[in-house]
Amino acid sequence: MALKLVPIWACCTNQQHCCTYPQSLKLGYGSRLSGSTFLNLRAHKKWECLVLLSETERAITPVEDEQPLAPPGDASVQEAQIIQSKGFHRDLQSLPKPLSATYLSSSQHDGSNVRVAYQGIPGAYSEAAALKAYPKCETVPCDQFEAAFKAVELWLVDKAVLPIENSVAGSIHRNYDLLLRHRLHIVGEVQLLVNHCLLGLPGIRKEELKRVVSHPQALEQCNIMLNELGVARLSSDDTSSAAQIVASEGKRDTGAVASARAAEIYGLSILAERIQDDPDNITRFLILAREPIISGTDRPYKTSIVFTLEEGPGVLFKALAVFALREINLTKIESRPQKKRPLRVVDDSNKGSAKYFDYLFYIDFEASMADPRAQYALEHLQEFARFIRVLGCYPMDTNL
Repeated sequence: MALKLVPIWACCTNQQHCCTYPQSLKLGYGSRLSGSTFLNLRAHKKWECLVLLSETERAITPVEDEQPLAPPGDASVQEAQIIQSKGFHRDLQSLPKPLSATYLSSSQHDGSNVRVAYQGIPGAYSEAAALKAYPKCETVPCDQFEAAFKAVELWLVDKAVLPIENSVAGSIHRNYDLLLRHRLHIVGEVQLLVNHCLLGLPGIRKEELKRVVSHPQALEQCNIMLNELGVARLSSDDTSSAAQIVASEGKRDTGAVASARAAEIYGLSILAERIQDDPDNITRFLILAREPIISGTDRPYKTSIVFTLEEGPGVLFKALAVFALREINLTKIESRPQKKRPLRVVDDSNKGSAKYFDYLFYIDFEASMADPRAQYALEHLQEFARFIRVLGCYPMDTNL
């Protein structure tokens, strides 16, 4: 018997837990950095009613440590701002009207009339991923990952492009947690080849540098080059903000590790290209939207799910076997602790009780939800799982 597909795919055997919107999820502060715009939605009265409405639409899920939304009229609620900056929205009224789901589905393939949120400032690799997915889209920078999620939920943008894993640094756990906390759908993926460049003020040589600024992971990925130069390393929020710092401070002995596009935006010189230790440095991004796409079988599709399992010997083996039995290839397995229920007590003897950590399992597999094999596999998985949610079914990105 095939699974019945609905707009929000979920299966939960425990009906007594109902999610509320987490008070702890707050958008980052809008801060002014030259050449950038941030969405500050943390305390926007205008959107408060929409957040309350979205609370009633959340599916039942027993795995999140969420707190109730602050009541209307809270003193902490203030007017939101969109910082004025060249090339981006100067005020809330200048934002285009929200697009309907029907209109979004008929958008041009190049991303015309589509607004895409990303974390960082102009020149970030996330912005490059958004432009790869939608070449003519309007990119909207956000200061935190959560801000990008909320921008989609509040109809300020149409989609968000966020990193989920890197071939060198591994998984970005924060975004895995946010996928479960929010009710957005994965509608696509982007694989981006990372090209770290050493940037500096015009007219200087790399040997003159005494310190280099960048995101900690970028600095770690360029360890060989930076050791050869013998420079001190300073951390920044992201690679593009590092380039902005070097340009704004104007110190000739300070460089940055960032993209070639960041050098162009902030008027810096590229002192060296492809300085990463591993030349095959690839970051995978997810495209998130309010509505799922209609999956097909006309091209390769990938499906992402999250689930928890009942306690027992070999349960994880049985859960993975439902895919192997149907020759479905798994491309990603990630485990994350349940923050609300980190421990499980099992008393199976008279000698006392044992404590185990409770985990969520995130899996990506190569099959479309339109494929009966995927439907039968998830139906079979329900025999062992206490909770299942399909995060999205989307076309695979096969181009670098």
